[in-house]
Amino acid sequence: MNQGKVVQVMGPVVDVRFLDNHLPKLYSALIIEFNNQKLTVEVAQHVGDDVVRCIAMGSTDGLTRGTLVLDTGSPIKVPVGDATLGRMFNVLGDPIDGLGDVFATLQISRLFYYKNNPPLLYNITPYFATIKSVLLLNHQTFYSHICVDV
Repeated sequence: MNQGKVVQVMGPVVDVRFLDNHLPKLYSALIIEFNNQKLTVEVAQHVGDDVVRCIAMGSTDGLTRGTLVLDTGSPIKVPVGDATLGRMFNVLGDPIDGLGDVFATLQISRLFYYKNNPPLLYNITPYFATIKSVLLLNHQTFYSHICVDV
């Protein structure tokens, strides 16, 4: 795995320096282990000088410069399929509903979904509606979309 080091922390924004010509791709997931916790950050920008700017998917409290960072080589992936129906997940695809682990056979990234299945209006059906929002179910991919009328 490609390794780097934290060079700057500004709230949820983390800058990481990698070796020459070993920058992770945009939207790659990076793992930072510190204070007995694992933090996932997503590459948002190549800043220059072998530094990438990342957005943290959790708290950066206690994260210091020089902390080791591992490049996963892939974007953040979330489970999909029948095992996820009726469940609640955080942005990393971890279950947050207290019903235990999810045993999904397939995990995909949001990049795969939007590159291969752009949301098309003829492909979705209103599933649940309120005055201000509607939940749409895509029948081909079983993804849901929430549209808010502001």
